[in-house]
Amino acid sequence: MNAPSAEELAARARDGNRSSFDELVVRYRPRLVAFLARRLADASEAEDVAQETFLRAYDRIAQYDPSRPFGTWLFAIVRNVVIDVSRARAVRPPLAAGVTTDDLGALDDEVEQILTAWQVEEALRMLSTEHQRALLEVHYKGRPYDEVARELGVPVGTVKSRVYYALKAMRLALDELGWSDDV
Repeated sequence: MNAPSAEELAARARDGNRSSFDELVVRYRPRLVAFLARRLADASEAEDVAQETFLRAYDRIAQYDPSRPFGTWLFAIVRNVVIDVSRARAVRPPLAAGVTTDDLGALDDEVEQILTAWQVEEALRMLSTEHQRALLEVHYKGRPYDEVARELGVPVGTVKSRVYYALKAMRLALDELGWSDDV
């Protein structure tokens, strides 16, 4: 028997099934905490942000639309939690010695980088393995098409096609996430 999709579990949770929401936490928590830990300065803060994200998701599960990807919906919540955490940090008086308000702008930039990385990671998960690999090798690592084609054992045209369709799919996914500027 196939395990239910995240969207099916979220729909069940929305209908009051607590164990379905618990299963979503089991599925998404390790990935979310690992992602946040790589991007936040403090591992315990990553745990706190993940916990707050799931608390807000549970409180707002009635607003979830099962026709949309659950990961996208969860991302919107984690984005807001990260913004709230950064704002809370930014308004705590007094600032540490040597820290200026210019540093707070840098913090906003860091939050945006964290969010963008999360969105790209989530959008990449929506692609096939072949499309992920071609896109990462050519677009992000800057490797030539012919070199990637040799490594993958496919024609250059196939690599170009995979990159084209992967970028198109990423743009659609990022647009769904609310960040359609760049891939």
